[in-house]
Amino acid sequence: MNPEARNILVVSHTGRADSVDAAAEVISQLLDAGAVPVLQRNERDEISAAGVELDNVAILHETVDPADLELVIVLGGDGTILRAAEFVRGFSAPLLGVNLGHVGFLAESERDDLADAVRRVIARDYFVEERMTLSVRVKRGTDVVYETWALNEAAVEKASRERLLEVVIEVDGRPLSSFGCDGVVVSTPTGSTAYAFSGGGPVVWPTVEAITLVPLSAHALFARPLVVGPDSSLAIEILKRTNATGVLWCDGRRTHELEPGARVVVRRSSVPVRLARLHESPFTDRLVKKFHLPVSGWRGPAALD
Repeated sequence: MNPEARNILVVSHTGRADSVDAAAEVISQLLDAGAVPVLQRNERDEISAAGVELDNVAILHETVDPADLELVIVLGGDGTILRAAEFVRGFSAPLLGVNLGHVGFLAESERDDLADAVRRVIARDYFVEERMTLSVRVKRGTDVVYETWALNEAAVEKASRERLLEVVIEVDGRPLSSFGCDGVVVSTPTGSTAYAFSGGGPVVWPTVEAITLVPLSAHALFARPLVVGPDSSLAIEILKRTNATGVLWCDGRRTHELEPGARVVVRRSSVPVRLARLHESPFTDRLVKKFHLPVSGWRGPAALD
């Protein structure tokens, strides 16, 4: 292995033709610049099956270790970026998302800007932003039976449509409230525009260090979204008297069944996700663009003078 090689992992949604075309374009541009395109074995096989020449492409975990990656270019929507975050969890390579999906809050560029994005990667013309993640544990008594993490959210949901999930919420080791519900979402600021948003939670700016908890369809007088500090601990316990099982979903990707009595403990993780950014655009502008918010009539700060 060449220690001087610039290993760039390319992650794409290979089930979509436009994503495969974008991957082929990125690989060609990286090779022309003298960098080493890296693919996962399964994605290499799928892209090759589409007729793309991949003779000079390295394979992650076979010829290139994740620790030797310089950067990850992700072609797809937020789901593809969440998947790519798993590959480099605990390593230094940042993720640069190129949106081929719909809303794409995590992506930095759009499809039309793909060639320029790769050019700037080659020039190292980007900065890195760290996003807070969650540490998630499932406990039975004092035993930890499952452990994972989340960039967007950890969601505790009912497993059966016809039954409510009875839970008790705990903040920093103290009980807060119990109620029946469809579920509970614990979110990072990054995830505040995802599942938590659809459940009625607040939009939290990425620069704010906080954790939010959003009950879903709760049957209770006090079941409002909560915002706590980054060092707080939140727990959702499925009451033993409940007649329903639950399921834990983290970022919609990692899942674990929850029996009555199970306890899900969520804290800030010590391992952030690193995002490569090409533009220092305000988060307000991103919200307006992604959600098509009406801002006509605004005259700017001068109007307040």
